Amino acid sequence: MRVLERVAIGADELGKVLHELLQRDHICEAFVVSTCNRVEVYAVAETFHGGLEDVTSVLARHSGSDVAELTDHMYVFYAGAAVEHLFSVAAGLDSMVVGEAQILGQIRQSYGVADEAGTVGRTLHELAQQALRVGKRVHAETGIDSEGASVVSEALADAETELGGLAGRRALLVGAGSMGGLAAAQLRRAGIGEVVIANRTAVNGERLAESLRTDGVPASAVALDGLRSAISWADLVVTCTGAVGAVVTTEHVETGDRGPLVFCDLGLPRDTAPEVAELPGVTVVDLATLQRRLSEQQGGNESERAAAIVAEEVRGYLAAQRSAEVTPTVTALRKRAAEVVDAELLRLDSKLPALEGDVRDELARTVRRVVDKLLHAPTVRVKQLASTPGGSGYADALRELFELDPQTAAVLGTAQADDGRARGSASVAEARRAGAPGARDELRDLPAQDGDDR
Repeated sequence: MRVLERVAIGADELGKVLHELLQRDHICEAFVVSTCNRVEVYAVAETFHGGLEDVTSVLARHSGSDVAELTDHMYVFYAGAAVEHLFSVAAGLDSMVVGEAQILGQIRQSYGVADEAGTVGRTLHELAQQALRVGKRVHAETGIDSEGASVVSEALADAETELGGLAGRRALLVGAGSMGGLAAAQLRRAGIGEVVIANRTAVNGERLAESLRTDGVPASAVALDGLRSAISWADLVVTCTGAVGAVVTTEHVETGDRGPLVFCDLGLPRDTAPEVAELPGVTVVDLATLQRRLSEQQGGNESERAAAIVAEEVRGYLAAQRSAEVTPTVTALRKRAAEVVDAELLRLDSKLPALEGDVRDELARTVRRVVDKLLHAPTVRVKQLASTPGGSGYADALRELFELDPQTAAVLGTAQADDGRARGSASVAEARRAGAPGARDELRDLPAQDGDDR
């Protein structure tokens, strides 16, 4: 968790990290998902080892960590395994709280930032959208999120146990972002007595306080320099600022003659200094605490159903990807056949210049029909075969058998890819690049929320 805190990328740093990734020699596209439970870089790389080295060096520079230390805590997925991992993340299967739905909004936000920064192309554009569709399907077809759990709700459940209930208690909320809004909603449902909100931007703090007052909860906003007084008043302190350093230190906490005080630290890096947990009468529930507890919980049947959906979607993705690889070659073959037909018809015109126009037209149609019928069965079959495991060699076989220029097929494939991106098409990219079919609508439909994977 300490390494993750150092590597965590704040919203104000994300654009800079993305641009640095693309300035490296081997990275073509990139987007980053940085939450309370993960920092993941999804990249299209020209070479695997070169891309891995580029990503590692950028993260090491950003976090101030040694590359060797960072490598010890990394996990790496390639091609189909990378797709399976992202689909599992979107489904909530890889979250600290299994099944939480907030990660869908976070993936959408991560893609949006990268799209705005110009660091994603067709491959990651399609991959992100397919992942969002998989996540939405899992939540629609299973009960994996039936309890609506999140890191916020789990942290507050621990706080409720420590305090013997939250009803009528006084809570200080430090941070008024989307995570703070989620915490405020949970506190209201728990019957909290009163809430004070401390936030760097006063207008945001007051806006959240007004929302609580509208729902019947007494609430007010204070500046961050009023933390010491507000903490001495509170029974519960929930921190979720996203600040780089600790916001709450031992200097802010008066222990003295008072009841128990619980901190729920949802920040990454953490908002509460480690020494606070050592103060008498103080309990700190942070992400590390939650991770240890929640890792012991096993998923049930709904998780198994969700995993089966993810596996099905991955198989479909890989089949579509392999099939799409042969499409430019099939297109090049048909283009070559059309050129041969045109050349032969020109020869016919030169040898029989007096041929009647309607006869010439009928001959042309007949020749083209014959060629189309000869090509139809093999081109349909080669696409089917290419979609099967190990089918990647069929495009090479076509090029070899019909003496097609590989560069022509590549150019046609690029043109189709560019057209597909413009229309939000369902075409896919090379197998070594993690891509999937999709439509941009998926990126508009999901709410921007932070939760488990903040």
